[in-house]
Amino acid sequence: MTKIRVLDPDTVNQIAAGEVVERPASVVKELLENAIDASATSILLDVASDMTGVTKIRVTDNGEGMNPEEAVLAFHPHATSKIRDIADLSAIRTLGFRGEALASIAAVAEVTVITRSRGAGALAGTRLVVRGGEVVEKSEVGAPEGTTVTVERLFYNTPARRKFLKSRNTELAHVYAVVENLALAHGEVAFRVVHNGKERMATQRSAGLQNTIAGLYGAELARALVPVEGRLPFLRIGGYISRPSESRGSPSQISVSINGRSISSRQIAAAVREGYGTLLPKDRYPVAFLELLIDTELVDVNVHPTKREVRLSREREILPAIAAAVAEALAGHDLARETATDPVQQQIARDLPEPVPSPPPVAEAGTSYTAGHRELALSDKQLRRTETKGGENLLPAMEPIGQVAATYIVAEGTDGTLYLVDQHAAHERVLYDQVAEQRDKEAGSQELIAPVILSLPPKESAALRDATALLADEGFVVEEFGRDTFAVRAVPAALGATESPETVRETIADLLSNESRTAPDRREAVTCIVACRGAVKAGAHLTHDQQKRLLAQLARTETPWTCPHGRPTVVAFDRRKLDGMFRRG
Repeated sequence: MTKIRVLDPDTVNQIAAGEVVERPASVVKELLENAIDASATSILLDVASDMTGVTKIRVTDNGEGMNPEEAVLAFHPHATSKIRDIADLSAIRTLGFRGEALASIAAVAEVTVITRSRGAGALAGTRLVVRGGEVVEKSEVGAPEGTTVTVERLFYNTPARRKFLKSRNTELAHVYAVVENLALAHGEVAFRVVHNGKERMATQRSAGLQNTIAGLYGAELARALVPVEGRLPFLRIGGYISRPSESRGSPSQISVSINGRSISSRQIAAAVREGYGTLLPKDRYPVAFLELLIDTELVDVNVHPTKREVRLSREREILPAIAAAVAEALAGHDLARETATDPVQQQIARDLPEPVPSPPPVAEAGTSYTAGHRELALSDKQLRRTETKGGENLLPAMEPIGQVAATYIVAEGTDGTLYLVDQHAAHERVLYDQVAEQRDKEAGSQELIAPVILSLPPKESAALRDATALLADEGFVVEEFGRDTFAVRAVPAALGATESPETVRETIADLLSNESRTAPDRREAVTCIVACRGAVKAGAHLTHDQQKRLLAQLARTETPWTCPHGRPTVVAFDRRKLDGMFRRG
C-alpha cells in the first residue's frame, strides 16, 4: 500500500478549523467581521458561560442578510462574496475574504443561522442548523432583516483543543479585546456586548475615534490624548497617543488598524515607541490608537489564517513616517497639561464630566516649598518614605550643584570629580532595596485608609476577576464594586499607605500581562513596579535639599551604581577626564 493518502473531508475540515478557530474569541472575531462586511450599523454580541467556560456565542446584526441559497453556500469551504479571482487579492477592502470562517466554525461546533435579505421583499427568513460541517436542518422562519449566528458546543468533537482553553474569565478577556479592537477600527458601527444577561460593553455610532475611545476607556483618558497626523503619497496616519505621563509596562495598549483591519504588529508598535524618544523610559510604552490608510497594493493581508497579521511593502518608509508623526505630535503640545484644543476634544470636554480635582498639598514643617508647589510636595513625600538612618555610604562624598533638564542631578566631589545622577534611576534603586527587604520579611498586606477604585475596560475586568487569588498571594485585597469597577482595599505592605490609583493599576496590570509568570517572578515584578512607580520622576524639579537627601539615600544602598534594571544611576567625570576634554595640560 502507498504511504501517501488523501485525507477524508472531516479531517481536512478539522485541520482547517484548527488554524482559524483557536478559542471562543476566534469565533467572535470571525462573526463580527462578517457582520461588518455585511454593512451592519448595529451589532449585538451575546455570550453565555458557566464555571467551565464559554458555552454559547450569539451575534446579531442589521446587515444585508442572505437568501436561502446564499445561507447554504456560506458554509461551504472557500465560499465567499468578497473576491472572485486572484487579482482581487491586491485590492481587498473587506475584513473577510478567504471563505473559511463559517465552514471552520461549523466543523467544530453546532451553528444555527437565522437570516433574511435586506430589502428583498421576502416575508420570511431562513433558518439553518449546521453540526460538524453538515446542514442538519433547513426551514423558513420569521426574522428581521439581517443575520443572527448562534454557536454552541464549541470543540465538542475536538476535545484535545478544548483542553488548551484557559479559565472562563481569561477567555472572556480575549473576547472583549476582540470587540474593543473592532470598535476602535469601526466607529460607524454601534457594538453592544452582553454576558449572561448583563451588559458589559456598549459603544455608539460615532464619526470620531476619540469618542469611541471615551466610550471604551473613559473620558479622562480620552481628554488627555494628543492627536497624530501624518501623510505620504501612499499613506495617511491618524489617531491619538498618550502623553508620556500616561504610560504602560507593555505595548498591549497600542491599538493599530490598517484600512479598517485591526492588526498586531511589533514593528509598528516599536515605531510608535521610537517616536517618544527619551520621553519614556526604555521599559515603558504609550497608550496609542492609530488608524493607517495604506494603498491596498502595498498591504498583503493573506499571510495568516486569522488575518491578524499583515505584510507591508515599503515598510522602510512607513515605519519612520509613523515614528516621525508621533514625535511631531508630541513636540507640538504642552505635555505638562491636558488641554482640549481640537473640536472633538472640546466637544468631549463639554459632554463628559470633569475628573474630581485632587486636594491641594499641605506644607509640612521643615519643607522648602509652599502649598502651591504640587510637584515639590510630591517629591518631598516620595523622599520622606524612603528616609533611613545609619548605613554605610558606598558612594564618594559629593555636593549637589543643580539639575539638568529636571532629570539629572549635577554634583561635585571633594576631589573635583563631576557627577551626573539620574534622579529617577537613583530613587528607584533606593525604593527597590527597601521594598525587597520588606518583601523578604513577608510583611503581608496593609489596609488602605481609603480604597483605590479602579474602573477598567471589560477585557481588563475579566482578567482581574480571574486573578484575585493570585493578587491576594501578593498582598492585594481586591473586591468587585460594580460593573467593571473594583475596590482595592489593601496592598502589599511594601507599597505603604499609597493613595495613587496609578501605582496600584500599573502593578496589577503588569501582573496580569504574563499568565505564565511563576510566583517568584510575580513577586519580583511587584517589587520592580512599586519601585518604578513610587520613585521621583524624571522631569521633576527638586530643591537643593531634596537633591542632597536623594544622594544620601542612594549612597546607603547596597548597589548604588545601577538601578534595578541594570542602567547606571551615576556617571563620573574625574578631573583628569575633564582636563582632557578641554585639552588642558
